[in-house]
Amino acid sequence: MTTIHIRTFNICSSTSSITSNTARGRLLTALYTYITLNLLFSKTTSLVIFLIINNPYRTPTSHPGFALSKSKQMKPSSHPPTTYPFPHHNLKHSSSKHEGGKLITGSPLGRSTWEPIQTKTRNSITRTLGLINGAQNLSTTLYIHNSTAPPSPTSTHNPSLFTFTPHLNPNASDCVYKLQKLKEYLDSPPPLTIPPSYEKLTTKLGSATLPSLTVPCTTPLESLFKGTLFYNMFQDSSGLWYGDYGGPLFLNCGLIICWYIFKEEDILGEDEIIMLKHYLKVHKQNDGGWGTHIEGGSTMFGTVMCYVGLRLLGASRTEMEDSRKFIIDNGTATCTSSWAKFYLCVLGVMKWESHNSTPIEMMLLPDWFPFGPGRMWCHSRMVYVPMAWLYCKRYVYEKADDDEIIKQLREELYGEGEYEKIDWKKARTTVAPMDNYSPVTYMMSFVMYLLSFYESMEVFKPLRKYLRERAFKRAEAYLIAEELQTNYICIGPVNKILNMIISRDDKNRFERHKERIKDYLWVAEDGLKMQGYNGSQCWDSSFYAQALHESGMARVYPENVERLYSFLEGTQILSTPLSANSPAMFYEDSKERVKAFRHVSLGGWPFSTSAHGWPISDCTGEGLKAILALRPYVEEGVEAGRLTKMTDSRIFNAVNVILTLQNCDGGFATYENQRGFKWFEWLNPSEVFGDIMIDYSYVECSMASLTALSDFKVLYPDHRSDEIETALRRGKGFIKSLQRRDGSWYGSWACCFCYGTWFGVEGLVACGEGGSENVLRAMAFLKSKQCENGGWGEDFRSCYNKSYSPTGAERYGDSQGACVINTAWALLALIKGGEGDSDSVERGIQYLMKRQLSTGDWPQEGISGVFNRSCGITYTSYRNVFPIWALGRFRQWKERDTTNTLRFSTNLS
Repeated sequence: MTTIHIRTFNICSSTSSITSNTARGRLLTALYTYITLNLLFSKTTSLVIFLIINNPYRTPTSHPGFALSKSKQMKPSSHPPTTYPFPHHNLKHSSSKHEGGKLITGSPLGRSTWEPIQTKTRNSITRTLGLINGAQNLSTTLYIHNSTAPPSPTSTHNPSLFTFTPHLNPNASDCVYKLQKLKEYLDSPPPLTIPPSYEKLTTKLGSATLPSLTVPCTTPLESLFKGTLFYNMFQDSSGLWYGDYGGPLFLNCGLIICWYIFKEEDILGEDEIIMLKHYLKVHKQNDGGWGTHIEGGSTMFGTVMCYVGLRLLGASRTEMEDSRKFIIDNGTATCTSSWAKFYLCVLGVMKWESHNSTPIEMMLLPDWFPFGPGRMWCHSRMVYVPMAWLYCKRYVYEKADDDEIIKQLREELYGEGEYEKIDWKKARTTVAPMDNYSPVTYMMSFVMYLLSFYESMEVFKPLRKYLRERAFKRAEAYLIAEELQTNYICIGPVNKILNMIISRDDKNRFERHKERIKDYLWVAEDGLKMQGYNGSQCWDSSFYAQALHESGMARVYPENVERLYSFLEGTQILSTPLSANSPAMFYEDSKERVKAFRHVSLGGWPFSTSAHGWPISDCTGEGLKAILALRPYVEEGVEAGRLTKMTDSRIFNAVNVILTLQNCDGGFATYENQRGFKWFEWLNPSEVFGDIMIDYSYVECSMASLTALSDFKVLYPDHRSDEIETALRRGKGFIKSLQRRDGSWYGSWACCFCYGTWFGVEGLVACGEGGSENVLRAMAFLKSKQCENGGWGEDFRSCYNKSYSPTGAERYGDSQGACVINTAWALLALIKGGEGDSDSVERGIQYLMKRQLSTGDWPQEGISGVFNRSCGITYTSYRNVFPIWALGRFRQWKERDTTNTLRFSTNLS
C-alpha cells in the first residue's frame, strides 16, 4: 500500500510533510516565532518572551494543570422540589432516514431525528416491566402502545407517566426513546439464536427475549447476561444504540435565536417549541437562574441565554420575574460572558460596541505565522470564523428595533430605562465571577486593546476595507468547505447555527442547513434539547462492541453482533460507496484539505456518523478495535453476503489516520495534530471554558490510539511495524508524563479521575508496561478511593476543580458517594492492571450486582461526560455499556487460560 503523506500544521514539522524530521520542524517553528516577535517588540522583549515560551522546565503543554483554588470551585445546582409532568407531544424517533431529497447528502446510517406524526395514541396496553430507570424519574409501570405513536402521558391511562424531578436528579434517563424502542421490540422480537450452553441460564432469568422481574441475579455471570439482554432490546435496526447527548443549556438558546430571527416553522415546529420550552423551564434553579449545564450552579452565561430563549418562545415577563432579578442582582446582562454577549448582539438586545474586536482578517495570516486559525483547536476555529464574520458585518436581527419582544428584553436585561445609558465599551471587560472560570489574561487584554484601536481609528479604515474584502472571500470558502465536508451537519451545534445565519442569503445553503437541524435534537423526560453533537452513535457502539467481545456475550447474541458490525463498517469515513460519492471526498485532495486546515479523513471513524465527516483519534482507535474484535464473529455473515467485508486496505487507512495524528510529545490529540503552543491559552477570550485554544494531547486519545495499534500489530505484524513500534514507545512515555503524583490521570472527557486512570492503565499495559511502577501506583490510587460499600464515585466537580470530588457522587449516586459508571471504570482499570483476584475487585463486582435493577438496567445517576473542563454533558448509554464491560472483563479474568491470553481469541463462549 502507498503511504499517504500529509501536509499538516503540526508544530513539530511546521508546514512540511508529517514525516519530516521532528528536530528540524521544531527549529523552523522556533525561528518563525523569534522573527515574528522581533517584528512586534524590541530585541530584549522578544528574547524574554521567546525564552518563556520555549522554557524546557515549564509544565508540559498537554498537562491539564493542578487543582483550582477554592475561590473558583463550582457551586452545585439546586432545584426547587417540583415534579414536572411531561407535556403532550407528537414526536417519534426516526433513524437512518434521508427525507430531504437532494438537499441531504452523505450516508443516512446512524442519523437520528424526531419527526412529527399524524396518528394519535390509540388502543394502549399495559405490560408490567418494572423500572427502566430506577425510582428517580419514572413510574413503576411502563405503558406500551399498540400504535406507531409514542406514549401519551396526557391519556387517561397514566397522566404522570413521564414526570421529571430535577431536585432529585436533573439527569433524564431516555425513557421516551426507550419506551418507543421497547414497544417496537415487543411487537416484533428479533430472531435470537441462544447457544445450548446458555439455555439453563436463559430459563432462569426469564426467556431468550425478555428478562424476568422476579428472579434476582446471584452470580456475576447472571448479572452480565441480564444486563446484556436488557440493553440489546434497544438496539436500532441499523445496528447502533442511540442515546441522549444533551446537558449544556446554552446550546438551545442559539437555536432559538436563529429560529426567532427567521421565523420559519421548519426550523422549529409547534411540537418542538412546546418541548423546548418545557426543557428550559424544568432546569430552572431555586435562585431563578440556570447553569451552563444541567448539574452546574447558576451562571450569568446560562441564565441570560435561557432567559432570552424562554422569552422568545413565548414565556411571559411575569413568570420570569425571579430570573430577571437574578440577572439584575448580578450586574445585568453586561456582566455575562463574551459568548452570551455575542448572541445578544446578533439578536439586537446588546450593541456591538460591547463585544471585543473579532477580526476576520485572521483568515489571511500565512501558514508559517506562529498564531492563526489553522493552528487553533478545530472547535475554536470553527466558532471563531463565523463569529468574526458576523462581528465584522455587525449583523443584527433586521426587525430588532420594531420587535416588541426585543424592546422588552432591552428593558428586562438591564433595568428599566437603562439600555440607552449603558457604556457599552466598558461592558467588553465586565464579567460576573461565576462566569469567570478562565479569566482573560493581561496579554489578551493588551491584544484586545490593540484590536480595538485598529477597529476604531479612521486612519485604518482603507486598510480594514482592503483586508476584509479578501478575508471575507477566504472565510466564505472555508465555511462552505466545512458545510460540504460535513454534509451540512457541521462539526458542532454552535458553528452549525452561526453558519446557518450567515448562509441566509444563499437559498440552497440555507435550505440544506435547515434539513440538518433535526440531527441535533433529542427528546427525553425533561423535554427537547439541542445536543452537543449530532449524537454519540459510533463512540457508544464501539465501546459496546468491545464489551460484547470481552465478555463472551458476542457468541450469545450473533444477530445483534452482525447488526453492530454492519453499522461500524458503514460508518468508517469516506470508505463506503455512498460516503465516497459525497461532496466531502473532494476535500481529501491534499491541496483542498490544506486550504481547509483539515487532517486526512479517509479511513477514520467519527464520534457520531459517517456523514458528520470529522475523524477523531480516539473514535478511530475505538472503532478499529471494535471492528477487529467483531471480525471472528461475522465471518459467516460476510461469506454469505449479508455483511460487507472490511478489506485490509480499509484497515490500513484507519491505521494511517492514527499514525499521522501522533504529536511531538508522543501523545494524540483529538481531530488534528497539535499545531499551536501552550501560550495560545493566554489568548483565550471565552472566560467560561478552559484549555480550548489548541488541540492538546490527551490520555484518552492516546490510549485509544495506542491500544488500537497494539491490537492491529497482533493481526498484521508486518504492516508498518517499525512505525508502530516507535509510536507505541513514544506514546508510552507520554502517558507516563501525564500521571499525577498520586498515581491518577485527569480525565478530560468524562468525570474524571476514575475515567482517566482507566485510560492510563489500558494504554500502559498495551505498551508492555503491565506490572510497572506506574501501573502499581494507579492501582494504589484506585484502591484508596474505594467506598466502604465496594463502589467508586465522582461527580462533575472533579472535572471543574481538577481534584477528586470530596463527597464522591453523593448528590446523584448512593449515600456513600459511589455510583455505577465510576465503579465500572475503576474495575476495568484494576482488572487490566492485574488485580482481578483482589478484594477490591470482588467488592466492586458485588456493588454492580446490587445496584442492578430487576430489568437488567442500572439507574441513571449523575452526568458523566465533560468538555472544555467546565461543561458537563450526558451519556445515557454509559450506565449500561461500562457495567456490562466490567462484569465481562471480570468473567474473562476468572475463566482465563493463562497459556493463551491473546485479545482476539475466538474461544470465548
